[in-house]
Amino acid sequence: MQHKIIAYREENHDQLVDIWHRAVRQTHTFLSEEDIQFYHHIVRNGALREIEVWMECTELQEPTGFIGLDGQKIEMLFVDPKRHGQGTGSRLIQHAEQIKGSHLKVDVNEQNEKAHAFYRHYGFKQTGRSALDGSGRAFPLLHMELNQ
Repeated sequence: MQHKIIAYREENHDQLVDIWHRAVRQTHTFLSEEDIQFYHHIVRNGALREIEVWMECTELQEPTGFIGLDGQKIEMLFVDPKRHGQGTGSRLIQHAEQIKGSHLKVDVNEQNEKAHAFYRHYGFKQTGRSALDGSGRAFPLLHMELNQ
């Protein structure tokens, strides 16, 4: 299957929000329904338009996942749950490395073991920890960096 990484397009906004929503429901089991609705509102109403977003698409132009960047910081990386473990996340990080350099940073929810393991496997190292997330909520973040 051919995968192509392209820049965010407004016409794919709802598809990306749907990927985010389904992925969060599967991987962020520590969030309450109220928390999911809080973050869903943020993603749906602007977060994707405020950062640099790249999406991987099938040959039929269907998004399979996306990465959101702010400089060298990965602000979000979400893959369609049906495609977890198929290389989409790694290809998106490789794309980010190509355009931003290899000194990428990311914050990962401490409770999201799979994401933490994914970034460690890719080569990210933990450099710190915060007790609160970016919205001031009590979801600890692990600060990680890639130095290759």
